[in-house]
Amino acid sequence: MTRSWGVGFMVKRMFDFAFSALALIVLSPVLLVVALRVKRNLGSPIFFRQVRPGLHGRPFEMIKFRTMRDAFDAEGKPLPDSERITTFGRFLRSSSLDELPELWNVLKGDMSLVGPRPLLMEYLDFYTEEEMLRHTVRPGITGLAQISGRNSTSWDDRLAIDVRYVRTRTIWLDIKIIFKTIFQVFKREGVVVVPSELYQKLSDERRRQV
Repeated sequence: MTRSWGVGFMVKRMFDFAFSALALIVLSPVLLVVALRVKRNLGSPIFFRQVRPGLHGRPFEMIKFRTMRDAFDAEGKPLPDSERITTFGRFLRSSSLDELPELWNVLKGDMSLVGPRPLLMEYLDFYTEEEMLRHTVRPGITGLAQISGRNSTSWDDRLAIDVRYVRTRTIWLDIKIIFKTIFQVFKREGVVVVPSELYQKLSDERRRQV
């Protein structure tokens, strides 16, 4: 089993590298146009960078196109996401164009095309032992949880689906997830542009449960 998983990791990594390299080349005009529009609408920086847990929980810097403006309250704290996101930012998120720079993370080996989404570092202390299995594979741009409702499912459901993916993953499942993701992006199905409008952070939810 260990040997077959090792071969699977190698094949998956080769596929990720080849696909992301080709996609970055083919989509370079789109990336340039979006970057210029972000610069025009939101100013600098063009990219949103945040440290997220990767394979085995090791931190890496995830990169996306910026979708929110800088805005603070009287105490200097950032305003809620729903007040900082712009109309243009909502378009980027609903079309998933903000995710395109993550192809660079895939090329570098921080992420995979398919896998559990990389969540916040602060969540690491709130997973169950079973849920920690999601970190035994590289995080993905898309995953089984995303095509099963994208951002609209509950935390418990999303994390359970992530674990199911880890236990049943195959290259054919990855290909199926990629094609279904493309279909959902074009239809804009199940997109939650501002997740905080729908559910609270996992850390806050589980603190209340305790």
